[in-house]
Amino acid sequence: MSAGAGPHPAGRRRLILLVIAVAQLMVVLDATVVNIALPSAQRALHFSDADRQWIATAYALAFGSLLLAGGKLADLAGRKRIFIIGLAGFAAASTAGGAATGFPMLVTARSLQGAFGALLAPAGLSLLTTTFPRSGERGIAFGIYGAVVGSGGAIGLLLGGLLTQYWSWRGCLYVNLVFAALGIVGGLLLLERDRPEPARLDLAGTLLACSGMLCLVYGCSGATRSWAAPGCWGFLVGGAVLLAGFALWQHRTPSPLLPLAVLRDRNRAGSFLAVFTLLVGASGVFLFLTYYLQDTLGYSPILAGLAFLPMLTCATATGLASNLFLLPRTGARPLVTAALLLAAAGTTWLTRLGPHSGYFPAILGPLIVIGAAMGLAISPSMNTATFGVPAAEAGVASALANASQQLGSSVGTAVLNSLAVTTSASYLANANNGGRPTPAVTRLALLHGYTAAFWCAAAIITAGAISCAALFRPGPLTRALAAPLTPTGAGESIASDTVRA
Repeated sequence: MSAGAGPHPAGRRRLILLVIAVAQLMVVLDATVVNIALPSAQRALHFSDADRQWIATAYALAFGSLLLAGGKLADLAGRKRIFIIGLAGFAAASTAGGAATGFPMLVTARSLQGAFGALLAPAGLSLLTTTFPRSGERGIAFGIYGAVVGSGGAIGLLLGGLLTQYWSWRGCLYVNLVFAALGIVGGLLLLERDRPEPARLDLAGTLLACSGMLCLVYGCSGATRSWAAPGCWGFLVGGAVLLAGFALWQHRTPSPLLPLAVLRDRNRAGSFLAVFTLLVGASGVFLFLTYYLQDTLGYSPILAGLAFLPMLTCATATGLASNLFLLPRTGARPLVTAALLLAAAGTTWLTRLGPHSGYFPAILGPLIVIGAAMGLAISPSMNTATFGVPAAEAGVASALANASQQLGSSVGTAVLNSLAVTTSASYLANANNGGRPTPAVTRLALLHGYTAAFWCAAAIITAGAISCAALFRPGPLTRALAAPLTPTGAGESIASDTVRA
């Protein structure tokens, strides 16, 4: 029996939810918690500015490229087993990173964190899906999970600032031992051992998918420096070709890594697109608003992290409300579409920032709007993306949901950062006529770049809203609206007759 598929006491299910949420929070916040500590780590380990960006890139490369393989392994080897292995491996890699004596050791540890995170994230989401297959508790579960996904980056900024200022940059890695220990103990005590379906791992498909994702994430990482960076477009095109080959291979192989019916279902495709486009825009909000608060307004790292707390609160509240009360009545189509338009409006509001804007209401207002939108969009999208998936394929569907999030963050950071840098450089060139820029002009140039990035993010999210309105089926989710991924009787469905969450 899959973990949680049978009847569990309500108290036990809540503890399982806590374990999964803690594990997912560790994976999400680790993409940003180290960023604030990078200057301190650079001084301690004496690596260059060019090497510094690899500390963040190494995590994203390993995590993004191995997600599909990690999801399939969860289906083949058992979700509980892969979940525990992912937690233990993540803890070991974090320990190695915290004890790093040089750049090679630190960047290797970050790569291993990403690799074990790629095992952990889809296993955790599929465990959540099978533990809460029906009843109103599914809404609470996905509401909390969506809030963690949407706000983990901001929590990472706050935690990174606290640990760096009051402990050490190494604390940003050692803190994962606490998260992992809670997850391992809780997982061993609470999760049932599942019996996976006998099947073979599609080695050719795994190689094509991992290589394609690796090229795409690496190309996006290179674009954060310059779209003309060596190999940037080559890796992006190569990644697209490899993924196209992967799609063709999945049509031919008898044991596909990714059953293409997952993507053919309009509701799932709309869910993946919604998460992707929202994370494209959210990556710009986190990145440039953090720069603005610290570089322009002079906030400390801790104060900058605290500034995001209202957004986290709104994301959690609306995530729970959307799954409990709205999704069962309206379905995903009007809810997610409206949420994306709300996020676009909040991002557009940020374009009004000036060099001396106060926190109230120039920053607090947009953060509340964007936080509410993230809760209304991400939680229902994650719920819808895993609805109606057979238990034997829950890991793959969960991996796709996580991949949408990872690719959205990578693409958003690359595109928006490149646009901001180019716009700021153009402003400086026109403002100074070749002379040395004053600090005031430099601040205006940076703000000009942030504004251009916010406009672009708003446009991308709006386009996503229009596309999602066309993709999602109207009406509440029912089993009849969920396209089956396997023939009738070939797999246990993890959806109820109707979504009551």
